[in-house]
Amino acid sequence: MKLNTQEWGTGDRVALLVHGIMSDHRTWRRVGPALAERGYRVIAVDLRGHGASPRGAGETPAERYGPAQYADDLVDTLPAGAELAIGHSLGGLALRWAVDRLRPRRAVFSDPAWLFADQGIDPELFVGFAAQATAEQITVMNPRWEQADVEVELATLAVWDPDTARSLGSHHGYAGLPDAPVVPSLVQLADPSFLVGPLDAERLRERGFEVRTVAGAGHTIHRDDFAGFMASLDGWI
Repeated sequence: MKLNTQEWGTGDRVALLVHGIMSDHRTWRRVGPALAERGYRVIAVDLRGHGASPRGAGETPAERYGPAQYADDLVDTLPAGAELAIGHSLGGLALRWAVDRLRPRRAVFSDPAWLFADQGIDPELFVGFAAQATAEQITVMNPRWEQADVEVELATLAVWDPDTARSLGSHHGYAGLPDAPVVPSLVQLADPSFLVGPLDAERLRERGFEVRTVAGAGHTIHRDDFAGFMASLDGWI
């Protein structure tokens, strides 16, 4: 599936951005321009079921939305051999299963949802929140976000397919920590991360990943602490 994309910059180096669940390319509204200022041509996608990209096909949510489909879509849409690829949460999961084919020179997995199927999270929590979310609720949940991020969140929820959440627990074969990085890889964690705990972080280090925590940042690190997010990429961008 070809995905909707947004680009910033015209540099010789290419950076790829892959968002998390319930979001789309607009979540990168500060990251995209910041990387463009550093000489990148930045390409951000809307995953299937998000933003302006098509919805999945199939009889069940699991058939329409799964890690394999997300990864295949990235390969169908994005150029191989980019200088940098960053995937947040669900985007980090999708990038994991596409990185062997996209082969960026460096990959950053920002609080990745690699263990999602083992978390026991009720997907209807996502669905229920999206159906009734207000600006006030989003602000209370994310007190460090700028007002523009709150507005983006409302706009992305309005065009999000809830079945992407309903499929989350159906793909246990894709859950688990990678055995080793395919390309030089940074795992960037929230503080604390509810997806990658301290023991898992240590396992990743042992397997060859660099792991950095952004002190005090919530799950959506790039919106919760933009300066901390960028600083933690030192040496990777």
